Amino acid sequence: MRLPPIIKTTAARLSALYLLLFGAFAIVLVFYMTSVSVRILAGQTQETINEETSSLVRAYERGGLLFLVRVVEQRARQPGANLYLVADANGRILSGNVESLQPGVLETAGWTERPFFYQRYGEGGGAAPGGGAATTGPHEAIALVIRLPNQMILLVGRDLGEPERFRKVVQRALILSLGFMGLGAFLIWFFVGRTALRRIDSVSEASARIMGGDLSGRLPVTGAGDEFDRLSENLNTMLSRIAVLNEGLKQVSDNIAHDLKTPLTRLRSRAEAALAGAEDTDDYREALQATISESDQLIRTFNAILMISRFEAGYSTESTESLDLATVVADVVDLYEPVAEESGVAMDAHVTGPLLVSGNRELAAQALSNLVDNAIKYTAGQADSPRVTVSASRSGGEVRVSIADNGPGIPAEDRQRATERFVRLEKSRSRPGSGLGLSLAKAIMTFHGGRIELDDAAPGLKVTMIFPSARSSA
Repeated sequence: MRLPPIIKTTAARLSALYLLLFGAFAIVLVFYMTSVSVRILAGQTQETINEETSSLVRAYERGGLLFLVRVVEQRARQPGANLYLVADANGRILSGNVESLQPGVLETAGWTERPFFYQRYGEGGGAAPGGGAATTGPHEAIALVIRLPNQMILLVGRDLGEPERFRKVVQRALILSLGFMGLGAFLIWFFVGRTALRRIDSVSEASARIMGGDLSGRLPVTGAGDEFDRLSENLNTMLSRIAVLNEGLKQVSDNIAHDLKTPLTRLRSRAEAALAGAEDTDDYREALQATISESDQLIRTFNAILMISRFEAGYSTESTESLDLATVVADVVDLYEPVAEESGVAMDAHVTGPLLVSGNRELAAQALSNLVDNAIKYTAGQADSPRVTVSASRSGGEVRVSIADNGPGIPAEDRQRATERFVRLEKSRSRPGSGLGLSLAKAIMTFHGGRIELDDAAPGLKVTMIFPSARSSA
């Protein structure tokens, strides 16, 4: 016999185990509550009998046997009365509401060792004492037997029917509660469990499509905010990240094939020209030096690509420390002032420090150097009075380092694309470079938990590196 598919699921097995454990504990609880209730009622019954017996003994001591008999007769006729019996020394019943007893009950004084059978007056069709309705059949009771000083026997007892009825009522109530709780648990499992299984099936189907190559697919989110939604949201975020990394890998592959083909071709052409030329040592030396220079540029390009990839993938092991960006800006400006002067570009700086951030000094300096170098390179010869301005200040919980020039700038529709790898907006590509400066700066800012923004300097371009301050980073 094959089991239904739903029984094979972990949810169904866990639910079945829960129901079994719940049922076992509930049954134990039923027996425990029943036994405790009976013990409590039995204790109360014994206490009541002791009080009744003490009262009757005092009545005997105060008025003798006749007064005791009157008191017993009076109490025996009350509704819901206990068992009362006065007998002579031979056990012959003289007064009370008991017609017959199980043999041997009156032979031993004290509490009866076990429940005994008895019949009240009027059972079997007669009227009960006090005018109540008659009952039929023997009953069980417990009693306290007292030997009076004149050897008369006094018995005060309690019918066990009430404790038994109470036990049955408690047991029936607990069993009924158990039944309703079990039914409720089953219904909850049936409806909630099936809903959970349907959601798991939808997640499995979406996962199968994604594994089939459809990386644009996402796991379903119902908006309930439960653990399934949180899992789906986290996995969707992971898939988006993977899609971004895959797209970046594709772009890198395409860009490497496109942009590195030219320098490799130049290397090969120079080597062929050197081999085909005159056998002159100076010519060979010049060709080798050009080859080394071109190789160094290729190595720098590959290093930049690897660094960008590590930062974007979050694999960088670079350490961070408390860093004053004001000193970094000052050092970079001092380094590039001769370069700017040689290119005919005026360069100035406006820094209000100290500007403490949590970061890596070398990486921050490299990102700023790339941006300053780009500003000088694209401003020189492009404006009447070319100028590059570097400024740094604190704004709220951020530290902003801006590099502004008055060159041709970048159109608004191209600014987002300008931060991608190997993107060079200059169609002629006459200026040296690989198109990695802005993308490397962006990756370094991602490593620092910041961002990079491109704005219009009217005229020119303004690039701003935004670092979280040291307190915000903490």
